[in-house]
Amino acid sequence: MRLFLILLIMSSAQFFAQKTIVPSNVKLESQYIKDEISDAVWYAAKGDQKIEIGKITSEVKKLDKNRLLLKTTVKMNQAPDKPWTDSTVVRISDFQPMYHSSYNMMRDMVIKFEKNKATGYYFDKKAQKKDIINEKISTEYFDSNAYPAIIRFMPLKENLSVEIPIFDYNPAAKKGVIKAYVENVIRGDLNGKKVWIVKTTDDIQDRKSVVTYYIDTSTRKVLKQEIDSDGRKIVMESVK
Repeated sequence: MRLFLILLIMSSAQFFAQKTIVPSNVKLESQYIKDEISDAVWYAAKGDQKIEIGKITSEVKKLDKNRLLLKTTVKMNQAPDKPWTDSTVVRISDFQPMYHSSYNMMRDMVIKFEKNKATGYYFDKKAQKKDIINEKISTEYFDSNAYPAIIRFMPLKENLSVEIPIFDYNPAAKKGVIKAYVENVIRGDLNGKKVWIVKTTDDIQDRKSVVTYYIDTSTRKVLKQEIDSDGRKIVMESVK
């Protein structure tokens, strides 16, 4: 009887364990992966009040039959002539990362990905310090800039919960392969449209920051994002 209970507990733990998604097992709904450019307004929110702080342009573009570009440009209202630009190139079939560049007022970063390593540089503009990136990687992973797109295009269903290994480089914090988490998925409505409401977090901020995506069920476009972190709230709303 005791052996039966132990086996039952072990099998139950495996059944309820959070699934891990990696390039070798990810399932993407390719019909939603199309060339697109979308705009959103970035707000700081407090109660019912919202203050616009910037605008975001997101681009998805097939470079060829194998490569997909994911590009984000942020223009802050206080510095519209100094945009933040992040570009990631992944393999279309499984989002295996190939390249990531990031340029903003604080730093420049370029990373080239291979199966078992990431190489490039990180330049801190304030400190005028350049770090060479040469990280060996022993596990499968995605780029940290690409996992929001994976969430858009993966099969979504209610109560879904998964772990996503991601590579993130920050010399002042954790770097290397860490994890992002889809904590829950529910159906909902947003301004008359049916949406998937996807709650996520990640190890970049020690799971203290929660990002909630409102994703159109018919197009998989992100209509709204909410970021809750240390009592502060950021909202990004799609522009029609």
